[in-house]
Amino acid sequence: MKKRVLSVLLCTAMAISVLAGCGGSDNGGESESDKAYVEDKGTLVVGITNFEPMDYKDESGEWVGFDADLAKAFAESLGVEAEFVEIDWDNKIMELDGKTIDCVWNGMTLTEEVTSSMDCTDAYLANAQVVVVPADVADQYKDEASLADLNFAAEAGSAGEAELEARGLNVTPVTAQADALMEVAAGTSDAAVIDLLMAAAMIGEGTSYADLTYTVHLNNEEYGVGFRQGSDLTAELNDFFAACYEDGTMQEIAETYGVQAALITE
Repeated sequence: MKKRVLSVLLCTAMAISVLAGCGGSDNGGESESDKAYVEDKGTLVVGITNFEPMDYKDESGEWVGFDADLAKAFAESLGVEAEFVEIDWDNKIMELDGKTIDCVWNGMTLTEEVTSSMDCTDAYLANAQVVVVPADVADQYKDEASLADLNFAAEAGSAGEAELEARGLNVTPVTAQADALMEVAAGTSDAAVIDLLMAAAMIGEGTSYADLTYTVHLNNEEYGVGFRQGSDLTAELNDFFAACYEDGTMQEIAETYGVQAALITE
């Protein structure tokens, strides 16, 4: 009888200890170390879309771009490999919280939705949302008032879609910004709203969209990288960015992809 009582008491003590341990790991709402989690599995899974010049595939099928190259370098600094996963941009927060990815690093605008749902780095690139139209009608669309009757395409969940909706303009959401360009090129949409950095790289003379151009700037914004809330990788990446600015690596990669003028250095 004494042994049975002792056994019950021991089990109760163990249960209390386990519950206490679970409560203690919460650390005031913060998650366990993301850095340790990434290092343990050996990969930094980066959520992206096909977005030149930030993340896109070269002729060999390898992911390259300003963000992709930085992500590879950051992963190497952690002693792990970068793994790139194309995501539905509209589901980026769900993907991050569900741990199917470890960060969102894809020319992500620091919107209120993003900063309230993720732990974000300091801004590292300046950007804007711009209107893309066929070059032969560009002179008709020089200000916001001229856009009222256009049918737009924009990436679902993007800053571009948000800018259009805020103005009450007609918008059809598509899977990626590249798809928005294809809609305009095919004539199925009158115009698109995409990131300025993408527009500079993908449309105009010498590109696959030589007959498109951009006109109206709808806003000014900044890019950041998003981790899970409470992640210790945020500070780690901020320190990495600072070191890259200091030794010139950031500037060198930016020049490779033509985004050096957009760098935020302070």
